[in-house]
Amino acid sequence: MKRISIISIYFCLFLFLISCQKQPAWQALFNGQNLDNWDKYIGTPLKGQDSLFNLATLENVFSVVDVNGEKLIKISGTVNGSLATKESLQNYHLKLVFKWGEVVYTTRNSGLLYHSFGDFGAAIGTWMTNIECQLMHDNLGDTYLMNNTLCESAAKPDSTGKFFFTPGAEPLKFGDGLSGKSVKKLRDAEKPLGEWNTVELYSLGETTVHVVNGVTVMVNQKTGINENGVTKPLTSGKIQLQSEGGELFIKSIEFCSIDKLPEEILPK
Repeated sequence: MKRISIISIYFCLFLFLISCQKQPAWQALFNGQNLDNWDKYIGTPLKGQDSLFNLATLENVFSVVDVNGEKLIKISGTVNGSLATKESLQNYHLKLVFKWGEVVYTTRNSGLLYHSFGDFGAAIGTWMTNIECQLMHDNLGDTYLMNNTLCESAAKPDSTGKFFFTPGAEPLKFGDGLSGKSVKKLRDAEKPLGEWNTVELYSLGETTVHVVNGVTVMVNQKTGINENGVTKPLTSGKIQLQSEGGELFIKSIEFCSIDKLPEEILPK
């Protein structure tokens, strides 16, 4: 009986250790109090909004506000600007929970910019060079490639010539001078305005996956950069969040390290 009891204890301990290993170690990028662990940058004015640009400061464009007892990141949208992590990430699963505010200056536009590197202002006068998971209203989950970034995506064009991510289609090369700098999402999974959206970004090696409210809408492969005609892999970088025309609130942004992509997020 004693031998059986000891075996049972060791077996239970083994199951406990296995279960612990399956739990990802999530790290919060927003500490719930301030933006001390982020870099801030103000770039160019919004089109036709020079007066807003003159009033913009780092503190009023990017701030932490209390809404019904909950601390949220508020991005004003009054100028083109960047809120960027200080550290680079590689091989990760990131979750961003955001919603649009009521104030719009040009359009409800923003982006989750990943694999970011270099200087602020290098891309469109404001951002570091990056690959974008689009947050723009009605375009949530699209891919946009800034500067010399590249990727391959299974995609087909519609009647207007826009390319849409299409599982099973022939992979096409996207980037400056290729099939274009934009790949449209598989389908719309965005919540109605005023509701919280959860965007998940999986990045492993040269593959990235955009998941919107539990729906996989984009898979990019062979992410890279073009340097003097030579393609080089791009597998890591900083995260940027855009100020770009509309008031935006962020409830949380966190990540954990991964060594494989979950099978359930990959389209069959």
